Amino acid sequence: MERRNFLKMSAAIGAAATVSGCNNSAKEIDVIPPVTPDTSGETINWSACLVNCGSNCPIKVFSKDGVITRIETDHETTDEYGVNHQARACPRGRALRQRTYATDRLRAPMKRVGKRGEAKFVPISWEQAYSEIAAKLQEVKQSYGPEAIYMHYGTGAYYGFASNKATWGRLLNLNGGFLNHHWDYSWAGVYAACMATYGNQWDSIGGSSLSEIANSDLFVGFGFNPNEIRMSGSGEGVDFVKALEQNTKGIKVWMVEPRYTDSMRGNEDEWLAIRPGTDAALIEAVIYQMISSGWVDQHAKAFLDKYVVGYDRQSLVNAKAAIALDADPFIASHAQYVDPEQNYFDYIMGAGAFVAEGAKTPAWAAGVCGVSESKIKQLANAIMAADAPYISAGAGISRHANGDQATRAVYTLAIMTGKIGQSGVNSGAMPSSYSFSVAGMPTGTNPVDVTIPVFTWSDAIVRGSEFTGSTDGVRFTASGTQERVDNNPARLNSNIKAIINCSGNALVNQHSDSNGTAAILEDESLCELIVVCDCWMTASARFADYLLPDSTWLESVDYANDSYASGQMAYATFMSTSLKPLGEAQSMYDICTGIARAMGKEAEYTEGRSGQQWCELLYEQTKARNPDVDMPATYAEAQKVGVFRKYLPAPVVAFQSFIQDPQANPRPTISGKFEIFSVSLARKAATWTLPAGDKITPLPQYVVTWDGYQDQAAIDAGFPLQLCGYHTKGRTHSSYHNVPWLREAVEDAVWMNPKDAATRDLSDGDSVYVYNQRGTIELPVKLTPRVTPGVCALGQGAWYQPDSNGKVGPSGHIVDVGGCINTLTRYHPSPITKGNPQHTNRVQVVKA
Repeated sequence: MERRNFLKMSAAIGAAATVSGCNNSAKEIDVIPPVTPDTSGETINWSACLVNCGSNCPIKVFSKDGVITRIETDHETTDEYGVNHQARACPRGRALRQRTYATDRLRAPMKRVGKRGEAKFVPISWEQAYSEIAAKLQEVKQSYGPEAIYMHYGTGAYYGFASNKATWGRLLNLNGGFLNHHWDYSWAGVYAACMATYGNQWDSIGGSSLSEIANSDLFVGFGFNPNEIRMSGSGEGVDFVKALEQNTKGIKVWMVEPRYTDSMRGNEDEWLAIRPGTDAALIEAVIYQMISSGWVDQHAKAFLDKYVVGYDRQSLVNAKAAIALDADPFIASHAQYVDPEQNYFDYIMGAGAFVAEGAKTPAWAAGVCGVSESKIKQLANAIMAADAPYISAGAGISRHANGDQATRAVYTLAIMTGKIGQSGVNSGAMPSSYSFSVAGMPTGTNPVDVTIPVFTWSDAIVRGSEFTGSTDGVRFTASGTQERVDNNPARLNSNIKAIINCSGNALVNQHSDSNGTAAILEDESLCELIVVCDCWMTASARFADYLLPDSTWLESVDYANDSYASGQMAYATFMSTSLKPLGEAQSMYDICTGIARAMGKEAEYTEGRSGQQWCELLYEQTKARNPDVDMPATYAEAQKVGVFRKYLPAPVVAFQSFIQDPQANPRPTISGKFEIFSVSLARKAATWTLPAGDKITPLPQYVVTWDGYQDQAAIDAGFPLQLCGYHTKGRTHSSYHNVPWLREAVEDAVWMNPKDAATRDLSDGDSVYVYNQRGTIELPVKLTPRVTPGVCALGQGAWYQPDSNGKVGPSGHIVDVGGCINTLTRYHPSPITKGNPQHTNRVQVVKA
């Protein structure tokens, strides 16, 4: 695709997606016809776009003499929605030629010669890299134990066979084990909410299929934005729009979000421009209306009595007695933490033990969340009037300091309707996706029996030997063990001394407090070895001791399924290539084979197989897993076909089996029911040690937090604006940031409401400093009514880049001219999962 056509296409997508209240006819968009390329002598291969958006879109790679000439996407089947339709790639996937040949592509193994973070390296041979890395890993294991070697979180490439988890995990296990992590940066708060309410962390993506919206008469989305996050032609954005089109019940759509998103773009009937981190306050006021009007007693009380623990005092009295009599001593031990006075009815109505806190009225909530009292009442009335309300929380509301509570509040709202389990109704969770199961290379057994929360790794470099289960969330790896041991005695025995970072930019860029994290990594007395395996010189790669150039997807023989959130059509792509990796780049499997050889463990690592032979073996296993798909006999034949797909056979209705027979299908909570009062959280609240200001509550409650809307200390310190990140169409997290086409197509600018700009004498396009006590970033400002007054919004994922001339900003730090939002975020893990609160920020904005 030519640059001018790419930009015109991106503009057309943007126009159609962002303009509401006018005719969005394609006739109004002047798109230059594409230039017909010279296709003579081209070779065609199938590959995939493997970034962490939730969809691994198939990609057609056209090449001549081993060089990419153009990129196309899936046009292989009749594009009939719902019948194995096309999985077309978004602009990011279509820019893969530019990304593959980016100027910062890593082409040779390198070793650091300057200070960490200066990005001063010298080329070395692969044999030297293998030998020195192998020796250092063995030395760290010998000196500190295998727990000192940390396999970092990396989601920049979702390979099938040659994934970082499979290749490097297998290698490190052969070396005696390593410290792994649990949770992820995106959904830790969601997992906490799901386990507390429904019992299983994976209920977070177990909501009703989006197709069920066709059977609903009301949609309420909290931070729900699939049309920017899941843009694949087969993804959740398409499923959402198609379900609305197919709806015949006159559905009304309410969106609750600080920013007017592309998922609204005229589809919504109401946009509630809420302040970040205050969703729970809004929901509590809605539920107050549902209770005070008598609607709950008339329409939902029977449901609550049968399926739910915690709504009123009597439900907790009954639950306490039942739990105490349980045959499992562990379950029975929880009875002591059940307090009937801590019931949800009294909390909402300001009664009983909650008299001093007052009722959660719409007038109270309006002062907190910024949504008017009348709109709150209208939303409550719409929910009460709905026969089939589909309520869903996107993951964004969980990435706040009180994000687990906000997500639990959405789930509670769905429960309070009394309609979960019916067609057209959702549980509040993210929708279920359908997936094409593929086999993976076994990693072996890790002798290290504990993991840390993924977000806490930087702290574990400094004080890991102090980490315990009840202070820092350390977990035993055995399934269920954490919840089965009082006060969780799991602990670490060492600080992190070595980091393996592959296909990931969370070493600096995607982690909190980029300046503070960089300072930790720069201190070589803390972490003694950092190995980065990637394709580009990312912000994180600059902090490596050894840089190992990975081959890109388009240069790889592999396979990939549809990933974890691709919607209702499952597919798998069997990848081939006619490209030679640039320079000396190698696949992660070949890199790990070389290090294993230096360790004397090559035979155990490869089992005598090349990467191609592993793919052939795993293809046979994948074929056996999918008997409903007509797949050829061999991997080579599958590579010629490229893409195999299958559509969801029947829609999912959340928790339908539990509702139909709760005795036969109990929930994996302590009570076996839905829990508004979380018995497991009541236990944690009583037994865990928390940092000052953190709070765990058994009820889903709006919690005032540091740097939140009501943090007067932050306001008094000179940071009056809330700053919230979002997923931009021009990147997937930080992937694709180094593609100029996408930087032109999707502007990196901080969004500000014109009312806030007027008080700062700012005009659209001005260069501004956004700063707080942690750092300063410099970038343009975009003035738009699409963001709530008092709030700034910034697309996350731009690469951290301190000014090369040492320019100092208002914060007293060197200005980050890359515009990375995490230069401004605070490192403060969430109370329960010790997860990511990076949308909770206070800042000031001034003209640069």
